Amino acid sequence: MAETGNTKLLIKHVDISSLKSVRAFAKEIVDTEPVIDVLIHNAGVAQGFNNKVTPDGLEFTMATNYYGPFLLTHLLIDLLKRSEQGRIVIVSSKLYQFASLNPANINSINPVNYFSLFPIHLYNLSKFAEIMFTQELARRLQGTKVTANCLHPGVIDTGIWRNVPFPISILFKPIQMCFRTPEEGARTSIYLSVSPDVETITGQYFRGCKVHQLNRRVQHVARQHELWEASKKLVKLTAEDPQI
Repeated sequence: MAETGNTKLLIKHVDISSLKSVRAFAKEIVDTEPVIDVLIHNAGVAQGFNNKVTPDGLEFTMATNYYGPFLLTHLLIDLLKRSEQGRIVIVSSKLYQFASLNPANINSINPVNYFSLFPIHLYNLSKFAEIMFTQELARRLQGTKVTANCLHPGVIDTGIWRNVPFPISILFKPIQMCFRTPEEGARTSIYLSVSPDVETITGQYFRGCKVHQLNRRVQHVARQHELWEASKKLVKLTAEDPQI
């Protein structure tokens, strides 16, 4: 507000890992806002060695980074369609490359019993799901004025690293000093939100404000569709909810 002079900034709280909280937040937005021009999904948590399970029965990292945004997109899609040029921007990560996902296996898309000596795997898995979601979403929005793109912001020094477990955290601190600032990390998100250069671009993955090639695994169209249908069940979408 100080930098822009815009006094119409509203801050609202939502627990994106909670389906109940997402629904309450979405209802408040739908009841009070006539249109949404840009929806940015920027939630990102990374657990330690053990996972957590939400009251909805979802693995916590997947619930926060993927399932919550999936549900919220559905609940707000009608407001986005009212925009002259609606944009959905999903902050993913290049770490998706170290994951793989099989929607036919419930333990793959909702790994509630997960344990590994590789503590960031669930984060990687959620980012893989986000990219699959982006491309399926873009296909489903063809013929509308809404686009959907995702991005890798870089490795950013934010609070996401607070869950790095001991003793890895001791070794991690010196490396963290080399990370990009939040301002630097926001550039591609802002570019996809406001630049006229990407008005007609959809379903793409960006790095450094440029389209970047994805690996084949994450672009499997049939599996993207399967993940979408499985996700609808896991977030308990109903026939009365907005459909995409």
